[in-house]
Amino acid sequence: MKQFTLKMRKRAQRPIVFLAEFFQLEAMLDTGAVLPVWVEDEETLKAMGGIPIAFNQPFGGFGGTTAGTLYRIPLFRCGELIYPEFPIIAAHIDLPCQMLLSAAMFSGLIYEVDDCNHKFNVTIPDRESHVRKLIIEDRNGNLHILCTGENVE
Repeated sequence: MKQFTLKMRKRAQRPIVFLAEFFQLEAMLDTGAVLPVWVEDEETLKAMGGIPIAFNQPFGGFGGTTAGTLYRIPLFRCGELIYPEFPIIAAHIDLPCQMLLSAAMFSGLIYEVDDCNHKFNVTIPDRESHVRKLIIEDRNGNLHILCTGENVE
């Protein structure tokens, strides 16, 4: 098993992690979220390599249904996890960070929000890879995401 820890923002009411390996961004963990969401300016997302692939995509969450632009980032890193061709939906939502990490991104992994010590701990079991593949599907007009580990060793 492999393990890594990300620092969390102190004195925050929500679990917000610091992504040192990815443009020094902060991201909120949302265990109820299905899709990763970019909540700030889309120009910043494009400057980080984001490529728009679908516009005005409806998705659920945040107390209802909203729409956003679906992007692909060539390579996203979250600690030791690597997500090639990372899909993320951009929607202007008022959050105290740049992006939202969905629970689906950590499928098959063990993760712990340690609020006392301000840490986000992730364990990658031996049967899982640190290279993750997110696949977005459209099911009857609703976006869903699947996450698999890609064994590259």
